[in-house]
Amino acid sequence: MAHGEYIHLDIPSDDLARARSFYEDIFGWSFQAVGDFPDFEMAQPGPGSLSAALGIRGKTAPDDPRIYMNVDSIDDTLAKVTASGGSVVLGKTEVSGMGWYAAINDSEGNEIGIWENAAS
Repeated sequence: MAHGEYIHLDIPSDDLARARSFYEDIFGWSFQAVGDFPDFEMAQPGPGSLSAALGIRGKTAPDDPRIYMNVDSIDDTLAKVTASGGSVVLGKTEVSGMGWYAAINDSEGNEIGIWENAAS
């Protein structure tokens, strides 16, 4: 994935089973539990490396849907956010063995996630 490409969508739910059933029925997505992350399930809604995840609102998922953009460096990107009129919502957080994520608000107050893959 290149810097700036859409990579992932977090979808908060209040009832994981109900949300899973909805997305399976409407879009044909198939969710799978993610190892050491209880109450968090992922689907690959289409070809390529795009993914979507269901989690419990405010616990294993944000309060509102959050799209994630791939970045070459979270550290470099976070350094640019405030200078460009945005703010940092959640600092760099590791997902063991996979990479790092953070959340920012853009200049208009929209929350966006950023993701950096761990080096192969």
